[in-house]
Amino acid sequence: QVQLVESGGGLVQSGGSLRLSCAASGRIRNAYAMAWFRQTPGKEREFVAVINIFGGTTYGESVKDRFTVSRDDAKNSAYLQMTDLKPEDTAVYYCAAGSPSFRARDYSAWGQGTQVTVSS
Repeated sequence: QVQLVESGGGLVQSGGSLRLSCAASGRIRNAYAMAWFRQTPGKEREFVAVINIFGGTTYGESVKDRFTVSRDDAKNSAYLQMTDLKPEDTAVYYCAAGSPSFRARDYSAWGQGTQVTVSS
């Protein structure tokens, strides 16, 4: 079905910004909500943000007011603008496609992940 590829991760200093991209392809790709999750060693995959097909958004409490999720249907892409980054934001970030949800198990397609490291 849909294929996802993340990009844009990297190393930034505390307080800095990064913009992650998620390119989606495949049949009915624009019919999916697109979400972002993150995961660190020893922890379960954590919900970060989701944007539905109408543009409605929901954020995890730890990133609210700092991160912004968006989508560009013409480019079949979703984005995560990350600002005021903190060391606790360090994780592998994954994009996912499916029905809008805060549960990782509800998503049917995942990207390979991109590393975000925030230094203090």
